[in-house]
Amino acid sequence: MQLPAQLLRRKASAHKGDFGRVFILAGSCGLTGAAILTGESTLRSGAGLVTLGIPRSLHNAFARRIKELMLKPLAETKDKALSINAYPEIIKFIDEKTDLLIIGPGLSQNNPTQELIRKIIKNCSKPMVIDADAINALVGHLDILQVMGHGSWVTKIITPHVGEMSRLTGLSIAKINKNRKTIAKRVASDYNITVVLKGHNTIVADKKNTYINKTGNPGMATAGSGDVLSGIIGAFLAQGLDAFSAAKYAVYIHGKAGDLATEEKTQMGLIASDIVSKIPAAIKKCS
Repeated sequence: MQLPAQLLRRKASAHKGDFGRVFILAGSCGLTGAAILTGESTLRSGAGLVTLGIPRSLHNAFARRIKELMLKPLAETKDKALSINAYPEIIKFIDEKTDLLIIGPGLSQNNPTQELIRKIIKNCSKPMVIDADAINALVGHLDILQVMGHGSWVTKIITPHVGEMSRLTGLSIAKINKNRKTIAKRVASDYNITVVLKGHNTIVADKKNTYINKTGNPGMATAGSGDVLSGIIGAFLAQGLDAFSAAKYAVYIHGKAGDLATEEKTQMGLIASDIVSKIPAAIKKCS
């Protein structure tokens, strides 16, 4: 698969703002790795500026990990997860300094944090990639996906694995596994979103289109792999692809990077950061 020219060709006069300002709300005490993996994969996939919104007391832990990510410390709960009190600052930053939001990796299922997530999704004015704990926050609240931020429709991509899709829809895992394409398409159509149903032969669906991915391997069934995928999707969306195309090319590159990493690390030895390290090589093979 060849990537679109708009991802591969950059004008000599280009600057970092041309390739998207991505804001990632991720991480909590004990789950800082999810945020780092998402941030690194977003950068490796071409986004120009990436900011991590994190619980304030975890700033130093993040600052030591990666130099290229900007950090925005925010109000936190007593459990060191993002607090509902952070909402005004978050929504202001999204409105003024963000082209795209990635929300969910490692945010925790802390009740105040889940309330914050729902409020952000309901009122966000920018395209969103909704993953992990942000998907959990939508259980019983799927109607939020149909709300128009600031009076206009906002692009949304959700990235559930089969267990999360089961919780969202109330359908059994067995039924979803037997009807993956149909159910992904139905959810996408019902809520006018793009669905990335992760797993073997990941499915990407919107109201009109369906794509079944063929890259990837069982070694990628490892902690953090989904966080890496969210970062790639967000980066491609921030660089101007439509939601379906961003998700389709991202799952292909994610799987291809996993395949390249497996050649060196084996399926047994593969970890999520190995996938991140192979994103540039995967992109090169598709250019």
